Amino acid sequence: MVREGFRGELERADDSIVAGRAMDGDVAAFAVLVRRYTPMMRAYTQRMLNASAEVDDIVQEAFVTAWQRLPEIEEPARVKSWLMRIVSRKAVDRIRARRPVVDIDEIDQAAPESASPARRAETRAGIAALGAVLGELPDAQRECWVLREIGGYSYDEIAEELGVPTATARGLLARARKYMIVRMEEWR
Repeated sequence: MVREGFRGELERADDSIVAGRAMDGDVAAFAVLVRRYTPMMRAYTQRMLNASAEVDDIVQEAFVTAWQRLPEIEEPARVKSWLMRIVSRKAVDRIRARRPVVDIDEIDQAAPESASPARRAETRAGIAALGAVLGELPDAQRECWVLREIGGYSYDEIAEELGVPTATARGLLARARKYMIVRMEEWR
């Protein structure tokens, strides 16, 4: 009973505490980070790769790398961006290894079952079109778009993630958005 109370406290603790404990070798604390950030890392990786068969592998590889490199965290409170940077690099490495195939059809985001068959088909076609357009973007622009629109990152966080000035991140995102708007016009 005491152990469950401790686990609940750890689940509710902020990132700096959980990451700090994980850095000290606390496997339960690292498991909290895995539970806390796996959904976001999966969503990011799905948008980057558009291939569900590889998403879980990349996220798992990212967590293995994170566990091995925990002592390198300079600011435990920033563990979220640190984990996202790791998974981002793993995803980019995978993209570079298998270029140029991008297939958004693998993403499991079907229309609600209550929707008509025509609406479901339209939703699937829209997702496929989005995946095709994302695949046309240069890597840096696609990363910026995914980090902002899927990950909810700020411009400063995107800049830090990509290792570029904030102005460059803004420019990349602006170009990506402009391209996406033009190419997705028929889906508005």
